[in-house]
Amino acid sequence: MVFNRLSRVFRKAVPPVDFPPPLVAGVVAIVGDIHGRVDLLEKLLRRLEHAGRVVLVGDYIDRGEQSRDVLDLVMSTPQLSCIKGNHEAMCLAFLDDPERQGARWMRNGGLQTLASFGVPGSPDPAGFARMRDALALAMGDERIDWLRALPLSHRAGNLFITHAGADPARPVEDQDARTLLWGHRDFPEVGRRDGIWVAHGHVIVDAPIAQDGRVAVDTGAYATGRLTAAVIEGSDVSFVST
Repeated sequence: MVFNRLSRVFRKAVPPVDFPPPLVAGVVAIVGDIHGRVDLLEKLLRRLEHAGRVVLVGDYIDRGEQSRDVLDLVMSTPQLSCIKGNHEAMCLAFLDDPERQGARWMRNGGLQTLASFGVPGSPDPAGFARMRDALALAMGDERIDWLRALPLSHRAGNLFITHAGADPARPVEDQDARTLLWGHRDFPEVGRRDGIWVAHGHVIVDAPIAQDGRVAVDTGAYATGRLTAAVIEGSDVSFVST
């Protein structure tokens, strides 16, 4: 196996016998929520240098202190496939309507993103319009347009990769954008019937999991120092973490 040299940091995850195994061509690595930890992302990408595809599940910004650096790294690394997370959606909503959307973003890590762009932040709504103008200038059109254009999912074999999971009652090709960004109440408990695995971040887990058609890779990097990738080769699933 390509990743044998990393065996000491892998955790083996065996799919249940009543659900078909994931099956992809080549080697696909799925990286969990980064949240402004460019140091961890750089370290993890070095360990994934032999993966055929590396897919990031979103939440590049907020909470951590290096949101700008994370965006610049992923935007300048064309071999990465990037998906939009709910934190990118909150940032864009703030840029579009700061008075209505600012409070929620500030509560969920927006202050750290503002700081990474050199913009003084405050939870006071009176300053939201000013902060939006300063952030838009600091980010520039290229970064903002890149965020707006991010897809909500990526497909590889019988693996559907998105930020927050999927509605198990609907085909993966017919998912609501809000579900893919924010999750669905039935996703954690109700299994799919179409044999499609759903790989996701969004919900922090103590250890990465691959079972019952779900692959969870958000190990709370901004707080724990552990950024995790699920590495799928054929039907074999392993994990590597910083």
